[in-house]
Amino acid sequence: MQSFEVFGCFLRHFTPRSNELPRDIRKVVEKYSEKGKMSVNNLQDFLTHVQGEADADAQAIFDKAKHHNLLHHTGLHLLQFLYSDLNHPLCAVLDDMKSPLSHYYIYTSHNTYLTGNQFTSDSSVRPIIRALQKGVRGIELDLWPNSTNTDINVCHGRTLTSSVKLRKCLKVIKDHAFHASEYPVVITFEDHLNKKLRKKVALMVKRIFEDMLIQPEKDYKPTKLPSPAELKGKIVISTKPPNESLESETMDDTRINILFPTIFDCLKSKDGSDEDIKNQEEDMQGEAPEYRHLIGIHAVKHEGDMRDSLHVDPNNVKRLSLSEQELVEACEEYGQDIVRFTQRNILRVYPKGTRLDSSNYNPFHGWKHGAQMVAFNMQGYGENLWLMQGMFRANNGRGYVKKPKFLCEGDLAIRPTDVQKILKVKVYMGEGWHLEFHHTHFDYCSPPDFCVKVGMAGYGDDKTAKAHRTMSIEDDWWPVWDKEFEFQIRVPELALLRIKVEDIDTTKKNEFAGQTCLPVSELRTGIRCVPLYNIKGEKYKFVKLLMRFEFLNP
Repeated sequence: MQSFEVFGCFLRHFTPRSNELPRDIRKVVEKYSEKGKMSVNNLQDFLTHVQGEADADAQAIFDKAKHHNLLHHTGLHLLQFLYSDLNHPLCAVLDDMKSPLSHYYIYTSHNTYLTGNQFTSDSSVRPIIRALQKGVRGIELDLWPNSTNTDINVCHGRTLTSSVKLRKCLKVIKDHAFHASEYPVVITFEDHLNKKLRKKVALMVKRIFEDMLIQPEKDYKPTKLPSPAELKGKIVISTKPPNESLESETMDDTRINILFPTIFDCLKSKDGSDEDIKNQEEDMQGEAPEYRHLIGIHAVKHEGDMRDSLHVDPNNVKRLSLSEQELVEACEEYGQDIVRFTQRNILRVYPKGTRLDSSNYNPFHGWKHGAQMVAFNMQGYGENLWLMQGMFRANNGRGYVKKPKFLCEGDLAIRPTDVQKILKVKVYMGEGWHLEFHHTHFDYCSPPDFCVKVGMAGYGDDKTAKAHRTMSIEDDWWPVWDKEFEFQIRVPELALLRIKVEDIDTTKKNEFAGQTCLPVSELRTGIRCVPLYNIKGEKYKFVKLLMRFEFLNP
């Protein structure tokens, strides 16, 4: 029994209805358990006939259940099992990782070192550590001279952000690079240094990473990118070679740019932008060879005609960077050229300069054209970041997800239009909010009124224009919706199931109560426990939904 004070005068009493079960769940309890407890044989039958896991080892699950406190002297508690991590919604469909890097989406961050907004926040190693711990494989560092032109700082130049030493950033990358994934980390340098400081960077990178660093041979020009499997446990540097970089050699200009930034400077694009002063060194052949030979993937900047930038050289591979607005504009006229380019080369997309709040754009603009490195502000949050997090839950969180075959090879004019799968989703019930939140968090006078929104993000017509929604269940911490939805899928590899729970409020904006995005290609059929995440993408400890997934042939 929960009591809520109303107008400070009287109490309203609410009795939990947690004993109510949807019809399907009641049938499962009756058929596959004895008073809610399952034997090994009960569990084996349930896994075979309900979950579609005929090959599952029920005894092994029983053994794991002991460590999850789910096993009682009379057997395995069925409902507790259904809501447990042992009944997770995703199967690990592992790629062999032997295709070229250009055939994978790469989990990539933008201005990885920033703790908050793009203009006044601090630079720190902590965001880099968090990104690596979440499986991010693309780390961006902006390299600038310090005020005395004797050392290298990492900062968002020409803004009011603070700086952090490059050495510290490199050390934390080395220490945390392969905790979440054993596959390569690509560090993109945005280089604003002179020749002397580049030599220092080269020495620093070599000493810190040692054998972890990929160092191409002199004059090496690969005709094909290596695979993630070939680069396992390795660090790859990607930047523009020195004679293609834009820099300021004048120390006074550097000091002015760092100490007296303007908002106008910050709004400009930083890849190949006008605010950089072109290299003034008289002899480019005198450039430090050590720095040039750090570069595992050569980057180029977009200048002039877009078709020229997207030219595919059969004898060389490269990385091209475009801002989000440059990509959208280019897709209108050069969509097939972009796909052709990304079949062999790397395309990195980054947020436009006006996103000072570290917000993010729709990643599907890049993904559907084959862009591998769709760089996001990981320190931000919002629905677009949830999509990014959902995409990279695939492939066991390795930070590399295989692109659909039609984006890797074949006729560029062919686009998938036929429905490949029909996904039926049933939202049964949810629990855990009463443990995660204070009892007055959603409503001071009563329990919450939860509803669930379910939609699809994906390629072309796979995207739902508007999310489906359940009815709201009034005054209940343990809501039962028992509502089914259906989705037609044309490109399962790019389809993400979007789930969001809200507390419905008729007098003000609905309150957020949890979300998740799940890669459709890895959904497990049957009744599954779906854990929810907060608005920043951090997993709740207790909040979960019970849902059913079923695939049908069109």
